[in-house]
Amino acid sequence: MRQELMSLPKTLAEDVSRNLVMVARLIDEDPEQAYAYARIALRLASRVAAVREAAGFAAYATQKYSEALAEFRAAKRMTGSVELWPVMADCERGLGRPERALAMAGEPEVQKLDKAGQVEMRLVAAGARRDMDQLDAAIVTLQSSELASSAVHPWTARLRYAYADALLAAGRENEAREWFGKALEADKDGSTDASDRLAEMDGVEFVDALDEDEDGVGAGEVDGDDEAVSPEPAAGAAAEDDRTDGDDRADDRTDGEKDRTTEA
Repeated sequence: MRQELMSLPKTLAEDVSRNLVMVARLIDEDPEQAYAYARIALRLASRVAAVREAAGFAAYATQKYSEALAEFRAAKRMTGSVELWPVMADCERGLGRPERALAMAGEPEVQKLDKAGQVEMRLVAAGARRDMDQLDAAIVTLQSSELASSAVHPWTARLRYAYADALLAAGRENEAREWFGKALEADKDGSTDASDRLAEMDGVEFVDALDEDEDGVGAGEVDGDDEAVSPEPAAGAAAEDDRTDGDDRADDRTDGEKDRTTEA
């Protein structure tokens, strides 16, 4: 990303990088704010592939799937890389087009993905099958050497979790419980809620002991007189736009909108 930003004037590159840092910091905990920062970076440097990719993920995180797909397509066209193929297919699911996601799962681009990308594509394809109420097909789609392997990789917990969830949806509760347990064993960083799903299957309920404070205001609420305040944009909001390919971006969005929300 730094190398790509070197194509910009120094001050502009610094402004763009600050906004991209904010996107990375906020995208999980506050995707709407991350999206706002991504839009600033995009306005400043739309010809930088890393910016288009970041804008795509920010739009994806806020379920703006048409916009995300347009940005991912632009980034793919700029770089020639296929690594965004699975998330592009998932955008098709988000747009209510699971059949297109399945079609993408059979394209030659999938063979160019690394192992993590191929597993991600398998997860998307299984999700598309479930979107189409094809539960048995979704289960079969997830059955693979990666699922059967005892080795633990960054994607192992999510793959096992998706398989357990598909089994449970098909009414195969005993098998589902086994695989939720296997997912939990592999989930070292808490990427799934496998422990909660197991507790739910065992009839365990969790109660929040701090539902209300002494004033009767809920733990997650604020006083009615307070107003939400958005943070000031990172430096560069008033910088000169890098919009040489603005027409190209407009075309991408037009395509995304013409085609008109995710993971199992």
